[in-house]
Amino acid sequence: MARRSLICAGVSVLLALSPALATAAAADDSGDPQVRELGHEAERNLRDADSLRLTLTDRTASGSRDKLAWMDMFLDRRGNCVASFRMGGNGGTFDLVKRGDEVWMKADWDYWKSQLPGENETADLVRNRWVHGTTDESAFKDFTGACDLKAFQEDITVDVTSNEGRSTVDGTDVYRLSGEEEGIPTTVYITVDSPHLLIRSDQKGGGTDRTAGVSDYNEAMPSGTPGPRDSVDLSDLEQESGQSG
Repeated sequence: MARRSLICAGVSVLLALSPALATAAAADDSGDPQVRELGHEAERNLRDADSLRLTLTDRTASGSRDKLAWMDMFLDRRGNCVASFRMGGNGGTFDLVKRGDEVWMKADWDYWKSQLPGENETADLVRNRWVHGTTDESAFKDFTGACDLKAFQEDITVDVTSNEGRSTVDGTDVYRLSGEEEGIPTTVYITVDSPHLLIRSDQKGGGTDRTAGVSDYNEAMPSGTPGPRDSVDLSDLEQESGQSG
């Protein structure tokens, strides 16, 4: 069994999340200075957060098994994360838990089948099982970057140019601030009350229809991990599949 390919199938999706979530309006010198300062304050608060919950819904990915359609990810600046993902086009789902240098990944049969076509035996072996390893193992080392909140924070920008008025998101009063990101109309929602926090970003146009959410600033993330009875170590799985180290 191609063990490294099996694990990295999930990693490749995770590493693509930062640019998908770092939705911002075009950075230029036009627009209302007060609006731009609101965006910059929200950016600073996002960059300073010790932990965040990030969600993503990409409505254009529904027909593609290779694209991420939905995500819910809680991560902190220590490199820990808990996340769930759904691929488009019945490409399946997978979950991830990373605590320190330990990693657990679980995916359903549809996910493994789409990522490893023609390898039904592999898909049957690992589906709905937590595969456990550490970032010291070559198959899991890329998860260190996948759960790197600091790297995400370094990439994020919130540059907006105009105020589209006030609204509410899940009962929270927000300003609707707009602009463009790479030519795509973008609306960000920033809390009216101080501290001003980015809580949502919508991009629609040019073949894009995506909503990203940010919440749980500085909240303690879930601390539970799959127990030994619910998981299988990578080394044991290799032996079970007849593959040596």
